Amino acid sequence: MLNLIKNIFKTNLFKVTSLNSVSVLVRIAGGLLASVMTARFLGPSGMALTGNLRNFLTSVDTFSILGFQNGIIKYTAENAAEEQRLFRTLGTVFISILITILLFSVALFFPALLWSKWILKTEEYAWVFRVLALSLPWYTGNLIFIAVLNGLGKYRQVVSINIWGNIVGVLLSALLIWKFGVPGAFLGLILYPSIMFFLSFYLLYRIFPRLPFLRWKHFDRKVLKGLFSYSGMALISALLGPVIYLSIRNNLIEVFGDHEAGYWEAMNRISSFYLLFVSTLLTLYFLPGLSQAKTPTETRSVFRSYYRGIVPVFAFGLIVIYFLKNFIIRTVLSDEFLPMQNLFIWQLSGDFLKVCSLILGYELLAKKHIKIFIITEIMSFAILYVSASYFASLYASEGAVMAHLLTYSVYLAVLAGYFRKQLFLIS
Repeated sequence: MLNLIKNIFKTNLFKVTSLNSVSVLVRIAGGLLASVMTARFLGPSGMALTGNLRNFLTSVDTFSILGFQNGIIKYTAENAAEEQRLFRTLGTVFISILITILLFSVALFFPALLWSKWILKTEEYAWVFRVLALSLPWYTGNLIFIAVLNGLGKYRQVVSINIWGNIVGVLLSALLIWKFGVPGAFLGLILYPSIMFFLSFYLLYRIFPRLPFLRWKHFDRKVLKGLFSYSGMALISALLGPVIYLSIRNNLIEVFGDHEAGYWEAMNRISSFYLLFVSTLLTLYFLPGLSQAKTPTETRSVFRSYYRGIVPVFAFGLIVIYFLKNFIIRTVLSDEFLPMQNLFIWQLSGDFLKVCSLILGYELLAKKHIKIFIITEIMSFAILYVSASYFASLYASEGAVMAHLLTYSVYLAVLAGYFRKQLFLIS
């Protein structure tokens, strides 16, 4: 493990990793504050409803930019030194996504009653989707600007935007929850990414005064075709994940009530905090290593450093979390959430297997195994949905986390079999 830490310090990404660590800590602190406010002021039922909207917004994030995020970063980085090529890339991105935003806004605004009834189980919150429709240009614009800044290598600026945006957004959300309850929580989820728009737009405008690439003459169908080649995997996850989680949560609400759905959402929220550390480390350190590895032996070396350095520390952390579960529930949530204690053993076990499988999933991304990625994504979501429907009918929210453990048991086994050569150097 010491060698792994030394290697991270030696990489060119160390300064970015250090700054990004601050960003991660800010996001976790902000998430904890938002969870405390939601739990204390809204209770399990409010936690369930905000969870539904969060899942929906995850899909909106990806579909509003057509899953182009990774493609934008790649093409911008490749063409940064060639002004005309860069303008063709950026012009194509902005024009195509502007058209998409217009269509999405219409699709959100006019059938707002239907969206509200499906996502939030009542027509009372139709106004939420109308507000989202009107704020979509700012909401999506921030995602594009951040991707372009990443492609231009402005890592420190991007992390700074994330830090300040999260601070302002969380404080705004806390204030809105305190003053307006559930409607305030919904507004906070929608408006804080829009706040970040002004920060990212300011930085991009300094690089490209008057946005000279935003001309129809820079639109290029070949660039658009190339961008779509990057969107398939992102769109599959963005469609299936939120829909499955929405279905599970709505099923819990309909059969067992808001409280059971709230316990499950609270468990997912706690899980997301500690998993953020691992996903950040994977993105900044291990994904570049996997991309550079050309042989099974080199790939196995990256795998080994992950399983020897990260997984044991993560496992120890999970054990600590398990024994402190009562303290965590009382501190981060409230006594009203104490019935969710039984969820921890299943969630933590599933998260351990998830972390063991993440490095293998990142290898699919690094080597562009698109077909197997899509197959395993569909398989895992299908297992999650079917098993959650069955187990939840017997054990309520505890059954939903049992399904989480089963899903990642199968997912890890399948990927370990697929990458057996790299893992074990078997021919």
